[in-house]
Amino acid sequence: MPESATGARQNAPRIVAIANQKGGVGKTTTSINLATALAQAGQTVLLVDLDPQGNASTGLGINYRARGAGTYAMLVEGTPAEKLLAHSDVERLDVIPADPDLAGAEVELVGLEQREFRLKTALLQISQNYTHIVIDCPPSLGLLTLNGLVAASAVLVPLQCEFFALEGISQLVRTIDRVRRSLNPGLSLQGIVLTMFDRRNNLSDLVAADARSFFGDRVYETVIPRNVRISEAPSHGKPVLLYDSRSPGALAYTKLAAEFLRRENGIAA
Repeated sequence: MPESATGARQNAPRIVAIANQKGGVGKTTTSINLATALAQAGQTVLLVDLDPQGNASTGLGINYRARGAGTYAMLVEGTPAEKLLAHSDVERLDVIPADPDLAGAEVELVGLEQREFRLKTALLQISQNYTHIVIDCPPSLGLLTLNGLVAASAVLVPLQCEFFALEGISQLVRTIDRVRRSLNPGLSLQGIVLTMFDRRNNLSDLVAADARSFFGDRVYETVIPRNVRISEAPSHGKPVLLYDSRSPGALAYTKLAAEFLRRENGIAA
């Protein structure tokens, strides 16, 4: 049986929401593979699947038909998070999967007390067991994503190197600012990760240049290339780091995790 990430810790974890209201930007892929790379770097990691599509759960080998209670039960029914943990095939990486009822959570959360704080409250029960908690948010700015932003200490935004890529990012940044002012004063923009970068395409260079000119050093130096192994890995229920550890995609996510940890510790690249 794969080893659980759980183990006693004293310090609060770094909780990172992976968010972008635009779909198809590599958000779930980044959640899966950043979490995996952090675990392989020796961190103890929990991935929380808040996306009703449940792709992060599937991509870590947790079959849809085999799932029991998950994030819906935690947020809406109040099931303790420790009862919902699933072990991944990655050492030191646990998952709270998305269960089939999560699609209805947006509507049901509206009538619940402390609706924006449900995730934050639930994670307090188990947060001492992890150095990092990665939250895969849905491609929207509804109550599920809001729960992720309220629970998180930082937001990481995947940005695909394609036309219209920067459209909508300003809305997300405004949402982060509103959450910081009214619900979570400790929230910060961890950074922006350029995904689906194609060196053969001048557009990728143009998008990267635009992003860096607008957001400056908030844009990570590490870029995630367009890579067939990254696309193939989820169909095998594996992160690309397990599916093909020598592929350009796997190497890029390993490099991203290293840069993530450096930035977290205030160390220059």
